[in-house]
Amino acid sequence: MLEQNIKDQVTGLFEGLKNNYAFQITASALHPNRAELIDFLKEVASCSEKVTYEVIEGEGLSFRILKNGEAASVIFRAVPTGHEFTTLLLAILNQDGIGKNLPDEAIVNRIKSLKGKISVKSYISLTCTNCPDVVQALNIMSFINPEIQHEIIDGGINQEEVDKLNIQAVPSVYANGTLLHVGRSSLGELLGKLEELVGTEFKSAQTIKKEYDVVVVGGGPAGISAAVYSARKGFSVAIVADKIGGQLTETFGIENMISMPKTTGSELIANLKLHLQDYPVDVLENRMVEKVELVDGVIHIKTSLGEVFITPALIITTGASWRKLNVPGETEYIGSGVAFCTHCDGPFYKNKKVVVVGGGNSGLEAAIDLSSIATDVTVLEFMEELKGDKVLQDKLLSLSNVKIVTGAETQVVNGDGTKVTGLQYKHRSSGFSENLETDGVFVQIGLSANSQVFSEVVETNRAGEIVVDAHCRTNVPGIYAAGDVSIVPYKQIVIAMGEGAKAALSAFEDKIKGKLLNN
Repeated sequence: MLEQNIKDQVTGLFEGLKNNYAFQITASALHPNRAELIDFLKEVASCSEKVTYEVIEGEGLSFRILKNGEAASVIFRAVPTGHEFTTLLLAILNQDGIGKNLPDEAIVNRIKSLKGKISVKSYISLTCTNCPDVVQALNIMSFINPEIQHEIIDGGINQEEVDKLNIQAVPSVYANGTLLHVGRSSLGELLGKLEELVGTEFKSAQTIKKEYDVVVVGGGPAGISAAVYSARKGFSVAIVADKIGGQLTETFGIENMISMPKTTGSELIANLKLHLQDYPVDVLENRMVEKVELVDGVIHIKTSLGEVFITPALIITTGASWRKLNVPGETEYIGSGVAFCTHCDGPFYKNKKVVVVGGGNSGLEAAIDLSSIATDVTVLEFMEELKGDKVLQDKLLSLSNVKIVTGAETQVVNGDGTKVTGLQYKHRSSGFSENLETDGVFVQIGLSANSQVFSEVVETNRAGEIVVDAHCRTNVPGIYAAGDVSIVPYKQIVIAMGEGAKAALSAFEDKIKGKLLNN
């Protein structure tokens, strides 16, 4: 099942294991995936003398990982191949104290402070690119706080359970029987939602203050580029981010990154992290910036953990988020028919009808992807003509099961209380409203700059983008912005990287010319 080069890599990863681990498999003799799971885990175990496996006859199909004979509070009800193979490996490495994804002390203390026993269930798909981050974050929480039991459930082999809960998007996370979260997320966001659900005994310690030459807020391509260039100039640097990766975490195929004919968002994130590790940059994930203020001419940055970072140079690279329709029914049916990621949620709409709202590149690409899954795809574009590249328009026009409606204003997402059943839109030219029967609505209408927390400090335009000059300088000395959060046109990865580098070089130039706030 595992190719030899993969087994060689796993052997290398397991080389430094300090503890003994065992896969304890519970499987029914009649389960159709029994042999697949046993053979798979047997091959993984063969990569290290520190890892073994055992099979117990029972109901269903699941396995636990035992550390020195004691079971972790994580249960896999899946054959973790595909995108979840990394999750399996990290489940062992993290328990051994290995992994750059492990949180810092402040986050660990918050996890330990969650109240009571918590039963978490994550419903996933092995083809989902967003699922591993969510599953791995919840696994880490269960390793740190054994009162958290986490079940990882593959919807493909637990279809009856998925149907009963009417799950139409992954990952879907339930905590103590309550739907906690749907879609991509980070450890920090999930932890915050658990704190809100079950309560916490965490009390912030005395405010921690730390000084840096440069603080970069945001962990996408622009932020990592800015951090690397700043560190290369000899600055002390920190990156403050909810999660390293930014929009790359929801980007599947990338074919326009110069020098890389084809890659994926996850692969590019891994490479960016490796590059970042070559420099003495403090990477502070799983927190948000809550306030930025100038104190005696110096920039003070307050985080959601009560920290205060003091710096003469702030580089804002917080990127942008998917824009919502903001129509009745949209929020209510997110995860139950309203979706934003075709790669993750498209498979739920096999042989069903779907609507894609948005005629730009992302909308056309989504429609093309869905055309091979759904029976009918309708594209609604607000303007009188499609905005996407001609090559995508030509491809779309060649597909027999795709209908395009331009000049269409989405008004309402309709549902029956549990799932989407239709969508109402208005023909802008005539004012006539029309109802479409549909099983799913994929929203692809562009991005909105994540600039809210900075808008009282620096100038933004009507769209919320931070106004910068040709050198990434804002209207406030010492504060710079780069990438999708700024007014720079063409929101592309390669452009964001260049802008991040430019911002760092501008900060260096201002430093040596004595232009920064504390000079």
